Amino acid sequence: MDRFIRILELHKILAARKTAISRKQLEERLESNRSTVKRTIEEMRDFLGAPIVYDRAHGGYYYDKEAGEHPYEIPGLWFNADELLALATLQKVLGDLQPGLLAESLGAFSQRIEAMLQGMGTGGAEVGRRVQVLQTEARHTQAKDFRMTTTALIKRRQMQASYHGRERDAPTLRGVSPQRLIHYRDNWYLLGWCHLRHELRTFALDRLKPLMVEETPAKEFTDAELDAQLAATFGIFAGQVQGTAELRFTPAAAKWVADERWHPHQEGRLHPDGSYSLRVPYSAPTELVREILKHGEDVEVLSPAPIREAVAAKLKKIAALYHQPP
Repeated sequence: MDRFIRILELHKILAARKTAISRKQLEERLESNRSTVKRTIEEMRDFLGAPIVYDRAHGGYYYDKEAGEHPYEIPGLWFNADELLALATLQKVLGDLQPGLLAESLGAFSQRIEAMLQGMGTGGAEVGRRVQVLQTEARHTQAKDFRMTTTALIKRRQMQASYHGRERDAPTLRGVSPQRLIHYRDNWYLLGWCHLRHELRTFALDRLKPLMVEETPAKEFTDAELDAQLAATFGIFAGQVQGTAELRFTPAAAKWVADERWHPHQEGRLHPDGSYSLRVPYSAPTELVREILKHGEDVEVLSPAPIREAVAAKLKKIAALYHQPP
């Protein structure tokens, strides 16, 4: 039995008993010899502050119930094999979501989890072989930038940052009060109050370069206000609703799209011919058009006209590429 397991088992034995237990019984329960049991008791007393008392009259050990205000508990985090495997799986998922992003911070923790699993006779290496997260459109975020952003977010501090947006294609310096970190479609985003534009905005983390975490408290919003901002329209770049798009999917696509959630307040309807209509509010037409194009010939934009025209224009450009030799 591993040293870690032996300590945990001894604690369980003593915590569950109302009377003393002999060393002989402990040797049997812990599957250990006399010297090992004695050493385990001494380690718990010396390093973990366990109130283990030897009762000479009954020839056994017990927890001194009068030693503290509350029943004794082993300090620190202690997990069983199932809990450790769950943590190892979670680490694997986080690592696959953005390779290297948290490797430095979680390195020592990962080694401790693996060591404990090995001690329990359950290696964590199998998790790496059997669990995998596949991504299609992930963009790389620098680990240092991620750590600075999360520091400002959790400590509720403003930060100075440079943001290189796609539309302007130029970096701008701005103050940001971080509100929520969001993982959306294989990438990380920050919802924050932009002190330059005086509004809540969503920043792609791979284009955000934190420069300094300030001591100035971040501007605060209620959970309801943040939920409303993110849930107002289709996609991550939420804002004021510009309109509602109505899409019609072919019967071939309907069976899949009908089960998808594009927006909390979407409206869907299945037609007798098997086609499916979807109404969804939108703010940023660019993101919605991009999603519509993914469905190709299996979707038609019924309204509004600007979205229909934008999709048609994109399709004409795509078709033009194939009307000329490569």
